[in-house]
Amino acid sequence: MIANIVKPGRNTRGVINYLYGPGRANEHTDPHLVASWDGFAPDPGRSTDENATRAQLAKAMDLRVKQAGERAPEGHVWHCSIRAAPTDRTLTDTEWAAIARRVVAAAGIAPDSDPDGCRWIAVRHADDHIHIVATKVRGDLTPARNWNDYRRVNKELIAIETELGLFQAERGNHTAAKRPTRAEKEKAARTGHRRTARERLREHVRTALAGAAHEDEFFARLADEGVRVKRRIAPSGDAIGYSVAIVGDRNADNEPIWFSGAKLAPDLSLPHIRQRLQHGEKTSTTPPPQHTPSHARRNAITPADRAMGVLKSDDDGAAAAQLIGTGELLDALAQTSPVHIRAELREAARAFEHTTRSHVHAQHAHHRALRQAARAIVHAGPALGRGEDGASSAMIIDTLIFVIIAAAHWHAARGHAQQAAAAKQAAHHLRAAYRTAAQTPMTNMRAQGQNLPPHTQARHADTLRAVLPNHAARIQKEPNWPALAATLTEAERAGQDTTALLHQAAGTRELDTAGSLSDVLIWRLRHNGKLPAAATPPAKRSTPRPQTTTATQPPNYTPPPPLIQPSSPGGRAR
Repeated sequence: MIANIVKPGRNTRGVINYLYGPGRANEHTDPHLVASWDGFAPDPGRSTDENATRAQLAKAMDLRVKQAGERAPEGHVWHCSIRAAPTDRTLTDTEWAAIARRVVAAAGIAPDSDPDGCRWIAVRHADDHIHIVATKVRGDLTPARNWNDYRRVNKELIAIETELGLFQAERGNHTAAKRPTRAEKEKAARTGHRRTARERLREHVRTALAGAAHEDEFFARLADEGVRVKRRIAPSGDAIGYSVAIVGDRNADNEPIWFSGAKLAPDLSLPHIRQRLQHGEKTSTTPPPQHTPSHARRNAITPADRAMGVLKSDDDGAAAAQLIGTGELLDALAQTSPVHIRAELREAARAFEHTTRSHVHAQHAHHRALRQAARAIVHAGPALGRGEDGASSAMIIDTLIFVIIAAAHWHAARGHAQQAAAAKQAAHHLRAAYRTAAQTPMTNMRAQGQNLPPHTQARHADTLRAVLPNHAARIQKEPNWPALAATLTEAERAGQDTTALLHQAAGTRELDTAGSLSDVLIWRLRHNGKLPAAATPPAKRSTPRPQTTTATQPPNYTPPPPLIQPSSPGGRAR
């Protein structure tokens, strides 16, 4: 069961009209009362004069509000909906009534055996949920004692689920970003946007923060993205907050609609951003050395590998910091990657956003290397979808899939259900991006491997069985086994010890969660062996030109194909 407690209102009759009306999309069927504060409240749903009974009910509920006068809270209407899971059986009115009484007691609205509890009603207008409405003035004319009601209600619902044998719902821990309101969603639809202004601004802020070295760079990036920025300045001249707005997004008074960082997400307030900038980055604030997009991506693999190791350790503070750094790395990739994988990477970054937040205090110094990697990727600029850029994109994505799987396990082990689910969703999008990014480089490597002499393929198979006896049979059945054989051949020609390289690749990360063992080993071998990320496609054979016969050149002589030059340790052909 899921509880939703909305912002306190001031119009009791208006809420009653909504509950007994048709609903915003005619979804209300047979609205009727299932419980009330004394069991005798009038029910408009069972009255011959519904309008008169609505007015009577609102007057009865507002009685103490009128008596309290100025002492009544400004938002005196408490409104909570309780929804069962789609897989739950249909509960009876009697069961819903008992649930409502337990909820108002747990919330502090009407505690058990308290004659001064607030007045409340529970209305059912669908099989799967009820609405509870109360006026927050007690019998002694003091305000309701409903502090921390959301957590207390959810704790009670967990007990109810267990007792009634209902589905155990996943619950939040107040770390999620604030959801857009209905009005924001409707406005986005009217203006032809798939996402609301709040959601777009949250992504702009995250993108601007990815790898930023200092506050001024962060705000400059926001301005570069076309976002309106307004800083809140203290009398001392220091900024104490900021707000952002979408250009052209205005209210009824034609004023910009501003959102503070805290209203976008809990970790995007200026104090939280400063913690990340001050403790996570201690290097020079000048731009990093200019790398190509492929170099920046390959350099990010090492800190990403380390992050996965930290997520498997018992150092929760360091692990929480690695999650923040991984989020920035994803944001950096999403804004600079080739167009054909950019959409999936953006979805992965959006999903992973919630994974970066928990109640575990992050030790920000631990994500310094990841933030530096994100910074280098941003400054390297957009990557192409081919050659080294395309292949190195596939390489870093393959690594990040394992990091995010480790993040899902880390959250699940600590009972962070929503964060674990968000990580799994991010991994789903990353796998889709990987399949697209890896298609061309894997096709080229597979073609090279299929052209290898049989004795070379057999030698590599023997090496594979010696190093990975439990996985060798599966790997040789995979479509990209020839690509792995081609990679081992490249490593040999570069003077590498393929047995040692395979041992190193197998020991870097576990292989059990890999979709394709061949793919994982290929990228690890290429990274560890300093081989080019993109293999050169095999030369196409063409019909030889006629040759002039000489004393040393017999008739019908065909020159041998050129030898493949070994790769240098730096990744370029010698």
